[in-house]
Amino acid sequence: MEPKIDIQICLGSSCFSRGNKKLVKTIDQYLGDHNLRHLVHFHGAHCFGKCDIGPSLKIDGKHYTLLTEEELMVVLNDLFGKRSSGL
Repeated sequence: MEPKIDIQICLGSSCFSRGNKKLVKTIDQYLGDHNLRHLVHFHGAHCFGKCDIGPSLKIDGKHYTLLTEEELMVVLNDLFGKRSSGL
């Protein structure tokens, strides 16, 4: 069994006010719409120390900042594109 992909989203007040509230919903909906929840550990975290360039999230340790919802969709499609086709 493959380890789950770890998606951490900063829930600190700065990132949350900069857009992570929307990104939480976007990720949650994406995982549900594509039946990927069983492949992912999606959870909140507090402050990655990059408040000035939020919103901030990490996927398997890779840090993403300043993401819009559209950019996040590109990241998720790249990440799951090949994996989801075989499900």
